[in-house]
Amino acid sequence: MSRHSEPEALDSRRQTLRSVLTHGFLVIVSFVVIYPVLWVVKMALTPNELAGLSPSPIPEKVTLSNFEVVLSTTDNAGHWLFGEQLLNSVIVSGLTTVLGIVLACTAAYAFSRFNFPLRKAGLMGFLVTQMFPGVVMAIPLYLLLGYLGLLDALVGLVLVYSVSALPFCVWMLKGYFDTIPKELEEAAVVDGASRMAIFLKIILPLAKPAIAVTALFSFMTAWNEFILAATFMNDERAYTLPVALKQYVGAQSVDYGYFAAGAIIVSIPIMALFFVLQKHLVGGLTAGSVKG
Repeated sequence: MSRHSEPEALDSRRQTLRSVLTHGFLVIVSFVVIYPVLWVVKMALTPNELAGLSPSPIPEKVTLSNFEVVLSTTDNAGHWLFGEQLLNSVIVSGLTTVLGIVLACTAAYAFSRFNFPLRKAGLMGFLVTQMFPGVVMAIPLYLLLGYLGLLDALVGLVLVYSVSALPFCVWMLKGYFDTIPKELEEAAVVDGASRMAIFLKIILPLAKPAIAVTALFSFMTAWNEFILAATFMNDERAYTLPVALKQYVGAQSVDYGYFAAGAIIVSIPIMALFFVLQKHLVGGLTAGSVKG
């Protein structure tokens, strides 16, 4: 064996060992991350009376009865309660997304392109609001919605969720709008385009990745939120799905099978949105964080 072949063989063994250790570490990390999901799936597929806290992610007996019970939930009057709660979540999340996008796009464009009094103070105010959790405002929001007669009303939840998501959405879109060259707008002005036409036909099409992120964030905020919905909604027919899951967690016992099945059902729309919007997410998140 030549002198040159020995170092090459040693380097090859080192690279192989490094590759094995790296992949082994990644496998362990992946299992740790995926394990809670596997455990929830196992609980959902195990009969509720047999469901427990076993650490094994493999179900001993597979059944779909938990999903059937959750999906067929009715109230005392015989109404399909799960269907009404699902519709509530869809309505609240959909309206929150639409309202959030409209308000965030217009506000972010104004902050990005116009100079007006208290512009920096407004941006800083949006940033400061993100320092406090939404539950801090639960009591004043409850009093305000009660005064307006919007308790147990989906409109009240839509307004609260839209306002809660707005600061993040404005900052996200403002950062993305800053990356769009102003020369495009100046050229459009020379061609006779109005400010509204520029916004609708040039800026918004170019900002699709950021708008996709904004839409997903607004939808997730409304779809997954529990505390405010549980506080403002007292009628079970007005519940959203996260609040509806609370009925499976009692003071004395927990229906683990039903709760896990409901959690999976609630997660399906979010996962579907991620798959649909995934091509826009990376571009929207990275470009929106370049400028502030």
